[in-house]
Amino acid sequence: MQSISRALIRHRRLVAASLTATAVACALIILAPSPPLTVSVLTAARDLRSGPIAPGDLIPVPLPTTAVPAGAVQSPDRALGKTLAAPMRRGEPLTDVRLVGPPLVSTHIPGTIATPVRIADADAAALLTPGDTIDVLAARSGEWNEALAALPAQTVADDVRVIAAPRPPTGTGTTAGGSAGGALLVLATTQEQAAKLAAAQATGRLSITIGPQQQP
Repeated sequence: MQSISRALIRHRRLVAASLTATAVACALIILAPSPPLTVSVLTAARDLRSGPIAPGDLIPVPLPTTAVPAGAVQSPDRALGKTLAAPMRRGEPLTDVRLVGPPLVSTHIPGTIATPVRIADADAAALLTPGDTIDVLAARSGEWNEALAALPAQTVADDVRVIAAPRPPTGTGTTAGGSAGGALLVLATTQEQAAKLAAAQATGRLSITIGPQQQP
């Protein structure tokens, strides 16, 4: 009888231990935090230079909602064919202010517009990065009038900020700074400055001087 009693006691202990372990496991499952909610955003598939966004440049990555930056771009339709205003590091989320357009301009001086201009010296333009402050000068072309071409260059837009300095994608046969026809810059200008720049481009060549960076 004693052996049977000892067996029953051991059996009850095993059952009790098993039930205790099950209860602890259930409690841990209940108390464990739920997986964080995620949102799929577009990130750089590799280090990207400023310029047109091509297929394969961006990949969707799920991020916790608390880690998603404001203005994060989620749809490829909003990015493909657009232009990056500045380089991106691999894995960096794409936001609306990285794209050339109204959201980007709104982060600069209020009342300005985005004005694309072509600078004659592509190597000089290659020195610029978004945020730089420049003066734009225009020199008359000799194709119009030799007397006008002999006049000194005139400043047509001063203290304008560079919004973007797009670089052509690799494999296009152009240089890093642009092409044989110069290099494209996107500037934050007033309407009046934009009109003067358009007139200057139609009759001559544009050059730049680089000034101290403006405070945001």
